[in-house]
Amino acid sequence: MTVTKEEFEEDSGEEGPPGSYVPSQRRLDRERYRRARSRRATAIAALSTLVTGAVLYLVVVNAPGWPRTRETFFDPGYAREALPKVLEGLWLNVRLLLVCGAAVLVLGMLIAVARTLRGPVFFPLRALAAAYTDFFRGLPLIINLMIVVLGVPALRLQGVTVDPVLLGGTALTLTYSAYVAEVFRAGIESVHPSQRAAARSLGLSNRQALRHVVLPQAVRRQVPPLLNDLVSLQKDTGLVSIGGAVDAVRAADIIAGRSLNYTPYIVAGLVFVALTIPMTRFTDWLTARTDRRRAQGGTA
Repeated sequence: MTVTKEEFEEDSGEEGPPGSYVPSQRRLDRERYRRARSRRATAIAALSTLVTGAVLYLVVVNAPGWPRTRETFFDPGYAREALPKVLEGLWLNVRLLLVCGAAVLVLGMLIAVARTLRGPVFFPLRALAAAYTDFFRGLPLIINLMIVVLGVPALRLQGVTVDPVLLGGTALTLTYSAYVAEVFRAGIESVHPSQRAAARSLGLSNRQALRHVVLPQAVRRQVPPLLNDLVSLQKDTGLVSIGGAVDAVRAADIIAGRSLNYTPYIVAGLVFVALTIPMTRFTDWLTARTDRRRAQGGTA
């Protein structure tokens, strides 16, 4: 599209007092049109959301089994009874997230570094790291938890804990370390070989080049997927309840087993959702920020 000199001058604004800027009428009209279009889009989105919500509400409440479902899953009395217990158990889930998250990052990094070591002398280490990631990525987490939480105490090993919280945390760490190791490995391999070569030409050893040049870039690039794994870990901490640990899920299960009402499960689920949403939104924001910086030619 060709812009004439007169249109450019009209769109670029008028000169006012020194140091001031007066937008042209053409620019004002354009901004007014954009605001009107934005308001219309917002109104349409709000209306469509209300209509969709109303339709879903009518479908649910008019279902033949809704009265019984409401009584069984959405009883306010059982919700008030379950909420304090669920919140008390949630503290265990939060502690597991913090401890296991830190252990997963450290172990995952070590496994990733082991898989990227060069030279035939490191082949056994690379093979063990690859076998570890293949095994625990393929093994369902629930089976891993059962093996560790129920199988280790059955061995009756001297000096080995039988605490279901510690054993459950160990199983979570073993499984998620395999996933995080692959995330770190992808980040390490995404760093161009010239970066390592430049570091070596400056006199750094292989270990120094990995520590000071490769790993900082790899970790920075992989922060969004790492946060996604931590979000998944936060939800899966509820699985430690299969060993008898009283976390949020187990607290809800105790009340539901006593009352034969499933409202406590809904309460526990909503608590987990409320805890997960901020982490998810932060991950989305960080991913979008990283994409913008890459599009602008900045360092990811």
